[in-house]
Amino acid sequence: MPHIDLSSARWVKSSHSGNGGNCVEFTAEFTATHGIVPVRDSKDPHGPALLFTGAAFAAFVTAVRAGHFTEV
Repeated sequence: MPHIDLSSARWVKSSHSGNGGNCVEFTAEFTATHGIVPVRDSKDPHGPALLFTGAAFAAFVTAVRAGHFTEV
């Protein structure tokens, strides 16, 4: 996969993020052009991003909404 510049991406904070700043952000700007959804830790905006395929991200969101993940 070619390098994708995320520096100008508009990030959206997850509505399911926990209290205390444990937040996940994503951007859907690259789904149409690259078929990916980058996800990052909002506490580390200059850190790495995980790159999900559109289908994998949709499955992840479905699992979160279904309560398959718990806070640690």
